[in-house]
Amino acid sequence: KPSFPKARFLLQPFIARKASMAAAGPAKTEVLSLFRAFLRTARQFSDYNIREYTRRRAADAFRENRALADAPAAAAAFADGKQQLEVAKRQVLVYSLYAPKAKSVVEMKIQ
Repeated sequence: KPSFPKARFLLQPFIARKASMAAAGPAKTEVLSLFRAFLRTARQFSDYNIREYTRRRAADAFRENRALADAPAAAAAFADGKQQLEVAKRQVLVYSLYAPKAKSVVEMKIQ
């Protein structure tokens, strides 16, 4: 039977690679995936004002952090973005429980 220290030794390169990936910052595909997730979450809000605010705020935050060249700062911004996405997903649930019965004037179609 392999003992625990031997198994830990075998996993050491994987653990080191994972730690170096976290310090290197998120990949472009991860950032785009997070941005698309924000836009999908924003679409789920039933209220027009909240939906547009969430979409606009996400775009502004990503535009603001676009120029981050420092890998630890980019990783911190990405982690903060993931936390904000989780908050937005919880808010979608709360807002869906108390959705307005009538649509906003902005959402009404002209007949």
